[in-house]
Amino acid sequence: MTISKFTRRAIVGMIAAAGIAAPAAAEIDYTGKTIEWVIPFSEGGGSAKWANFYAPLLSEALPGNPTIVVKFMPGAGSTKGANWFQNQEYKDGTTVFSSSGSTQFPYLLGDPRVRYEYADWHPVLASGTGGVAYLNPEDGAKFDGSANNLKDTDFIYGSQGATRLDLVPLLAWEMLGMNVEPVFGVKGRSDGRLMFERGEANIDYQTSSAYLGASVGLVEAGTAVPMMTWGALDDDGNIVRDPTFPDIPSFKEVCEATDGCETSGESWEAWKAFFIAGFPAQKLLFLPKGAPQEAIDTWVTALEEVKARPDFAEISAKRLGIYPQMTGETAQLALDSATKVPDDAKAFVVNWLKEAYGVELK
Repeated sequence: MTISKFTRRAIVGMIAAAGIAAPAAAEIDYTGKTIEWVIPFSEGGGSAKWANFYAPLLSEALPGNPTIVVKFMPGAGSTKGANWFQNQEYKDGTTVFSSSGSTQFPYLLGDPRVRYEYADWHPVLASGTGGVAYLNPEDGAKFDGSANNLKDTDFIYGSQGATRLDLVPLLAWEMLGMNVEPVFGVKGRSDGRLMFERGEANIDYQTSSAYLGASVGLVEAGTAVPMMTWGALDDDGNIVRDPTFPDIPSFKEVCEATDGCETSGESWEAWKAFFIAGFPAQKLLFLPKGAPQEAIDTWVTALEEVKARPDFAEISAKRLGIYPQMTGETAQLALDSATKVPDDAKAFVVNWLKEAYGVELK
C-alpha cells in the first residue's frame, strides 16, 4: 500500500497556497470583549505554547482588540474538551477551540469516546509542526545514528494513549526494535516531559513548539540527548529532515541505519499515513458550529494580518519552528487531509493497537 499521489499533492498544494489572499474585513467588533481560547490539554505542552504565541498577536489584529485568554480543559487524551466543544453553538464569537493530532487520531480510528464531528466546525488556522524524540544521557551515549545499541534497553515513556498522537512515536520505536513501555494516562506532553525530568521516564518526545520552549533547555543542560525527528515532507511527498532541526536525523534515516527496520511495506506506509495526518496540519483553530461567514472572514483577515507582520517569520520560527501557517480555504484543505487516512493504513494500525496494547476500537 502507498500514500496516494492525491494526498501528496494536496499537502504540497496546501503549503503552496498558504499565501492565499485574505477576504475583505467583516463588520464585527470585539471591543470590550474577552475571547476564551480552549485547549483540550494541560498547560505547558505544545498546543499551549502555540496558542499563547498567537493569542496576543490576534488580540492586536482582531477588530476592537479583545482580550484573549487561553483556557485548558484536559482529559481523556483531549476527547473531553473536543466533546464539550461539539455542544457549543456560535453566539458572539467569544469562544474558540483548538485540536491537535491527538484529537484527530481518535476521530480517524473510530474511538468510542469521540462525540465530535470536525465537519461541524469552522477552521480558520492550521499550523504544521514536527516532533523530536530524545533520550537520557546514559542511553543517548549509546546512540550512533541507529537504534542497534538501544535494543537491549528497557525504556519507559509517559504517554497520553496509544490512539493519540503518541501513536507516531510508539510505532516508530517498535519498528526500530526498541522495547518502550508506555505509562498511559498523562494529560499532556508536558506531563510526559516532567516524568522524563524526574527520572521516571528515560525516553520522551515533544512536538516542535514544546521542544523549542522547554526540552531544548534539557539538551543544553546535558540531561537529554536528541535521537531523531519525525522529519518533514518534500514537494514529492518524501520524508526529509525537519527544516527546524536540520542537525537531527529523521526517523527515516535512523530506520535505514537500524537492522531490521524497513522504509517500505505495511508498517512504513501506515506510519507515514498517520504522520501525514498528524503533523503537516497538526494544530487547528476553530470557530464553533453556526459561525456566520462574516465571523469566519474576520478571523481569517486578522490571521492574515498577523502573518503579514514584518517580524512574523522570525518570531514564529523561534517559538513554533519553520512550518506552514495556513488560513481560510487552505486551513480547510489541511483539515480535510488531517482527518483522512487510507483504509489499509487504518486497518494496519487498528490491528497493531489490539496486538501491542490490547486496545479494541469498535
